[in-house]
This record gives sequence, structure tokens and C-alpha cells, in this order.
Amino acid sequence: MNIQHEFWSGKSLKAAAILLAAPLILSCGGSGTAAGTGTSAGTPAAQAPAITTASAMGGAQMVTLQSATPGAAIYYTVDGSMPTTASTLYQAPFLVDSSLTVKAMATASGDTPSTVSSQSFTMQIASGTLVWSDEFTNTGSANAQPNPAVWTYDTGNSGWGNNELEDYCAWGANAAPCNAASPNAYVGTDSALHIVAQQPAPGTYTSARLKSQGLFSFQYGRVEARIQLPEQQGFWPAFWMLGNNIATVNWPACGEMDIAERVNAATTPDWNMGSVHGTGFTGTNLGTKYNFPAGETAAGWHTYGMIWKPGSVAYYIDDPSHPYATFTPSSISSLSGSVWPFDSGPSFFILNLAVGGNWPGAPTVSTTFPAQIVVDYVRIYTN
Repeated sequence: MNIQHEFWSGKSLKAAAILLAAPLILSCGGSGTAAGTGTSAGTPAAQAPAITTASAMGGAQMVTLQSATPGAAIYYTVDGSMPTTASTLYQAPFLVDSSLTVKAMATASGDTPSTVSSQSFTMQIASGTLVWSDEFTNTGSANAQPNPAVWTYDTGNSGWGNNELEDYCAWGANAAPCNAASPNAYVGTDSALHIVAQQPAPGTYTSARLKSQGLFSFQYGRVEARIQLPEQQGFWPAFWMLGNNIATVNWPACGEMDIAERVNAATTPDWNMGSVHGTGFTGTNLGTKYNFPAGETAAGWHTYGMIWKPGSVAYYIDDPSHPYATFTPSSISSLSGSVWPFDSGPSFFILNLAVGGNWPGAPTVSTTFPAQIVVDYVRIYTN
């Protein structure tokens, strides 16, 4: 990835701006209109964004904004207010699953701002309705590529700001040490996503880091993934999210939400860490350890979930009615310079298996390869 991951234990993250577009889900048919002037004498105006829709799950709608003006930036609101260049920068299609009004304008260098396009959505979708999922279905007889409409990859061996040891490999990558014949991420014939850490040579490690940035993201809802995590010295698996606005505000201002994260071998009790990070609260400031019940470990199947509402991020394992950690703006009120970032717009998914790094330390001779994260599904429900 072009960004690094700061985890609860306080490792540095050097986030580079990423100018990729990302679909997003917002908790919300109607007809689209354009309003406003957007022109001045002798100066052309950018083309107003077209608002198009497509049916999604549970009665929700996917919304796409597009201007015919080359290189135009689109800014939009979902509360009915008039958009400005201080509004949310459009990244890609977003899911509407509640009643709201989208208003959008386009700007381009040398042009005056466009007229404002508007479309209202009225829908009554019950709480707890499934509005998006990747079930990692594979009905074929061979391992398959993770859905390229949802998942792309961070690649390379930059250390990701944490002195990690792995080379991240994309599907189909065949430049050493990556090997397309032995992919580090695939959907198996068991209809599960596999993220595999391998050791193709002594001291050389490969793995995968999947992300939905540029392809899919959402704001607010209950997200969960059913996962088995590897537990050995030197492994650092995680299921987490970053704000789409990292493309403009960088990390940590974009916000980071860590849903499933742990390092190294199983302990007694075994554990998972749920954390949030933002400006003024990186490192160990806001992380809560969940201890599994006696006899359970992260190597077994568990559902790792997050309930994301305006002004609140809560985490649970296996039972959404019993969150083990809840963070709100009051959680950071005592931290100097802190800014709550989680109501600023949508975020995208990341699933990765790091090898080594400042937190877990390096693998040892007792660490066995290959090792893997196995993901049964990723789902989003309405709050």
C-alpha cells in the first residue's frame, strides 16, 4: 500500500497521499436535477455531475457521480446543503440505504464551478438489513481471484513504517519473490478468502494486503467478518479501515479503525485488540484488549465486528449485543490536540497478514510457513 499502518502499540505510520477513487456506503429513487448558475462571462463552466443509480442489496441503491469535464473534481453533500469545495470530495460510487438528498458540484482548472446536481432518496430499510457483502463464493474447481470489483492490493517491501519483513504480492504477480503459481491471496474452493504468508527462501517472506480503496467504502453501519487468524511468533494479522480522505488529509487525520488485530502465538487467555486512531490519539491512546473465553483462541472461527454510528465506534466479537469497547468524542477530550475523524466521510477495508515488524518481532526457527488468515465473509448491515 502507499500508506503505512499505525497500530495500537505505537508504531510509526508514514502515510502518503493516495489519489485513488473509492466507492462508499452511506446510511440512506428519486429524480436528479441540476441547479445554480456556475458560469461567468467568458469563462466556461465545468459540466454538472450526472447522478446515476443501480439497485443494491436489501433495497439500497448504489450512486455514481460523474462529470463529463476531464479531470473535474466532484464535491457533494448528503444532508441537502449546497456543496462547496469544502464539502466531501467524491471518490467513487456509494451505497445509499436511508432517506437523504445528494447534492453535487464539479470544479476543474480554468473553469468556473458547475451547476449543482441534486437527487433525493426516500427509503425505509429496517435496522439489521444486510446491504452489502462479499461471501467469497467460488463454485469452480480451482482457486480464484478475489473479486477485482472490490479488492485491490498494496504491494512491495517498504516495511510500511513498522519495519515489517514481507513483500506484499498482488494476484497474478510473478516477479520474484512473488509467484503467480502460489498466490498469497485467493478465494479457495471452500468459498473462503485465504491470505497466505510464505517463505520462498531463507529470510524472504511474501504475503498479501488487500484493500477496497478505489473500489468500495462506506460510512456508518454494522460491519463484521468471520475470520480465523494465524498464531505464531512474527505474525501480525489485521482487519481494519482507513478514511477515504487520506487522499487529501493524510494519516492520522483520515482516521483508522482496527477491528481485528493481534500478534504472535496464542496466550492464555487469548486476545484481540480493538483500536481507533486519529489526530492526537495514535499509539496506545485508544485500544482495548478483548480476552477470549476460556478454551477459545483467535485461531478458531470468530466474528469480528464494528458498530459505527455518528459520534460512536464500538467493537464486538461474536455477539453484537455486547460490545467490549466503545469510543466517542468524549474518549479523546482529555488528549491534547485530538480531533475526532470518524464522522468526516466514508472509509475503506484492509485485510492483511504482516510478517515481522516492531510489534511482533521477527519469525523464529519455530515459526512455520505457509500460514494464513481465512475469511468466510465480510458483511455490512444497517444500524
